[in-house]
Amino acid sequence: MDFFETLNRRRTVRDFDEYKIDDGTIEKIIGAAFKAPTNDHMRDWHFIVITDKKTVLELINKIPESFSEKDMQELIKNWNLTDSCQQGCYRNAVPKQYRMLADASCVVIPLLKLKVDVMHPENLSHLNGFASIWCAVENIFLAATALNLACNLRIPLGDEGEWARKVLNFPADYLMPCFIGIGKPSKDVPAVIQKEINIQERIHKNCW
Repeated sequence: MDFFETLNRRRTVRDFDEYKIDDGTIEKIIGAAFKAPTNDHMRDWHFIVITDKKTVLELINKIPESFSEKDMQELIKNWNLTDSCQQGCYRNAVPKQYRMLADASCVVIPLLKLKVDVMHPENLSHLNGFASIWCAVENIFLAATALNLACNLRIPLGDEGEWARKVLNFPADYLMPCFIGIGKPSKDVPAVIQKEINIQERIHKNCW
């Protein structure tokens, strides 16, 4: 697949068909992560790939399985989501946070070796390692798209990260930035309408 075709096809997907991803494909997707730029050239990342459904369900049992309309209205108000397109995206995404991982072919947990306190950085440079693993995550999304698969992502809330550490037994000096669900997109799910961006209006030459 052409690179720009891959970029244009990449979408966050939260509805999957039942599908088994073979180990070679998973290794190819994770291998793409290690092609990302890294701040210290060490690529001190690890990835836990979970295909066992029992383990997945244990891992995500801190995530609410449902989200009421009242809860959604409260979220829209508290997060000041005034744009109708933005509201539509959240209305699609938030109620599927549990199911999008439960129904994925596999759940991937990226892990970053902690060398500084990224939650209380002294300066922007202390966030270099954290920024690097997000480059790796984007490579995972692009690689999955190129292989006709798709991904979704959840940032851990509350104690979800520590619960994941307990379930998966990863070391205390590694940080989990997100959950990633990977699978075969359902064919009958309509694409979420995204806000159109005028590229020319967003490019500023030489100064703002």
